[in-house]
Amino acid sequence: MSDVKRIQPIIPHLWFDKEAKEAAEFYCSIFPESKIKNTATLNETPSGDADLISFSIWGQPFMAISAGPYFKINPSISFIVNFDPSRLDNAREKLDEVWDKLSDGGTALMPIDKYPFSERFGWIQDKYGVTWQLMLTNPEGEPRPEIVPSLLFVNDNCGKAEEAREFYLSVFQNSKAGSLIRYGPGQGPNKEGTVMFSDFMLGDTWFTAMDGALDHAFNFNEAVSLLVSCDTQEEIDYYWDKLSAVPEAEQCGWLKDKFGLSWQITSSKLEEMMSKGTAEQRNRVTQAFLKMKKFNVAELEKAFHGEKSDL
Repeated sequence: MSDVKRIQPIIPHLWFDKEAKEAAEFYCSIFPESKIKNTATLNETPSGDADLISFSIWGQPFMAISAGPYFKINPSISFIVNFDPSRLDNAREKLDEVWDKLSDGGTALMPIDKYPFSERFGWIQDKYGVTWQLMLTNPEGEPRPEIVPSLLFVNDNCGKAEEAREFYLSVFQNSKAGSLIRYGPGQGPNKEGTVMFSDFMLGDTWFTAMDGALDHAFNFNEAVSLLVSCDTQEEIDYYWDKLSAVPEAEQCGWLKDKFGLSWQITSSKLEEMMSKGTAEQRNRVTQAFLKMKKFNVAELEKAFHGEKSDL
């Protein structure tokens, strides 16, 4: 992997029916230092015209798409929000303020309260289905970003959080293992030795992962995917070969790994084409990538310039 450089953040990508822009604006109105970066429309996709929104929440980049009612966001991937009193004035009050706004039309999964791991914590699913873990952070601990994507391994995946963590650490360059806390005896239904909490950094993006033995009516799906932007075809090939484990899920740069987690392995050149191209160029590129599984950058560039495909 010596020639494969991972410098851009891994971007959570949220799939909505029609609410991508509305949801992004809602989040940007709630969280500090948040903004809409770019909006675009992909024309003539299998879902019709699809709105694509790029935005950041408290420094963490996100993307969202309105592409039909095909996938439903669930708590298998949530977002921990760290309110650190050493970095944020009135952290507790800000946490409660954000909780109140997310509660409008939302559902509390764990009520806001004091827990053994935090003086104030709550887990909530908002009106758009996205789940957030709001935590008053111990300022004596090692600092983490304000927003951290969190992976919950349940059902057939339960007990695989540590395996997944080690696998992702092996795939991504400049990775770093953080905490690893296991369930002990008497913490049923969770099995002793499985992961109560872990965190790790892939490139420059922190994640958490944990096992959950309770029965849940959800698993990882395409509604929340992780987008990796690559500068070269070599990088695309590398991540595709390492991560893809479900051939039938390969489509338009999307894949699923052996844990069922969805990834998008895309090209920074594609992002540039879609942001700077004319409507005609964007449409040609869209029609080209809709026919692909793994992205072929050379063919996308030919579509952008109106050149004949070699495929």
